[in-house]
Formats: sequence, structure tokens, C-alpha cells
Amino acid sequence: MQQNAPTSRRARVVVLKTGTTYPDIRAKFGDFDEWFLRGLSDDLDITVANAEAGELPGNPEDWDGIVVTGSPAMVSDRAEWSENAGRWLAEAVKNEIPVLGVCYGHQLLAHAMGGEAGYHPDGRETGTHEVELLPEAASDALFRELPETFPAQLTHRQSVLRLPEGAVLLGRNRFEPHQAFRIGTCAWGVQFHPEFTDAIMSAYLKVQAPDLTREGLDADALITGVKPAPDASSLLPRFSRFVQDRIR
Repeated sequence: MQQNAPTSRRARVVVLKTGTTYPDIRAKFGDFDEWFLRGLSDDLDITVANAEAGELPGNPEDWDGIVVTGSPAMVSDRAEWSENAGRWLAEAVKNEIPVLGVCYGHQLLAHAMGGEAGYHPDGRETGTHEVELLPEAASDALFRELPETFPAQLTHRQSVLRLPEGAVLLGRNRFEPHQAFRIGTCAWGVQFHPEFTDAIMSAYLKVQAPDLTREGLDADALITGVKPAPDASSLLPRFSRFVQDRIR
């Protein structure tokens, strides 16, 4: 008698939304969670939880993967919702649930695991900039197929100032020494934005232009320098595959 092949289920992934973008950008492009939904695989069963509003989606073990968005908030302010989300993430890491933290999520993951997040001593990094991978990335599940250097979209004033003990540094650039890291086998933080398109990056720079000028940055040159960053954006489908493959 022929037996039916086992049915594979869709991996359950939660996107922890930690803030909201500028109103004009949201009106044109949607909000942070929508950008991640466009980049992650359609094969995933994705839920969005508004962590900034105090939503934490059950136990971390209820999920096959967790993505943490960027935010205009600052990790070093240690807001109650952020600290609660950090403790929840630490539990996820302890239970080896795959995590991808982006920008604020990258900093929150580091903070939650005993590292330090705070204002970068040299101010803001914004625009399209190169990321350099370190030799450790060659054997990493997410980064091993990426080129040694690639462009990425960035906008941040805070950074991971100190990595958690035991974290593996995967990427850096001239401005930011901690562009990407991994904790354990399946928790990653990236300072750059794989969910940004070049159009979104340009829109950010146009909104930021007055502040950039006051800070001594060349807003026009940064806007002109924006370009697509497909290698950075590939992290979202790569993370999707990693999560789905783990439950097969």
C-alpha cells in the first residue's frame, strides 16, 4: 500500500515592529513591517507584532523565526517596551530560535545579550555604503555566498558599541566596525537595511537633508550616491530559506 509523503508546513515567522517611519515616506512606500513582508518569502506564514505598543507574541518557542525591524527610537533610552522585547529576544536566542535583527533590532539583540548599544562617536551614517565581510562570514549560513564587499543601505545614529561575549563579527566598514554579527548558530544582527530599496533610501536622505547639512554632511552627494543593493537585500530571502529548511 502506497503511503502519502509527509506534508511540509509553512514556517511561522513573527516580525517585531519596533517603530514607524516618517509620515511622508509611509504614505508613499508603506511602513517598516510592509518592507520586510515584501522581502521575506511568500512561503512563510508571517505575523506582525507591534512591540513598540507592548505586543509580545506569546513564547519565542511558538515561532520558527523572528525578525526585528528598525526604529526611530534609541536602544540606550531603555524604554519599557524595548527592554521587554530585549528579554523576549534573549529567551529566543537561548532556545535557538532563528533571529534576524535589523538596525534597531541589531542593537537591541546586542544589548539583550550583554553587549552595548549607544550613539556612534562620529555621528550619523546614512546613504548607500560598502560593507566588508570578514573571513568568518565564509562559513556563515546567511553570508557565505555573498561577495567580500557589497553596497548596503544605511541610516543610523546609534550603533553596537560592544559586541556580546562570544558573538562572531561578520561584517564592518570604515565608519561602523560592527555591521553584522552572529550569536550562536542562528541569531544575526545587521546594522544595514536589507529591507530598503534605493527609492526608500533616497526618500530618507531627502527628509534628512536639513539635518545632514547641519551635521556637516553633503546631502546632495549622499543622494547622488544612492544605488541598488541587491546583495544586502538578499539576506531576507536567505533568512527565509534558512528558517524554512530547519523545519523540514
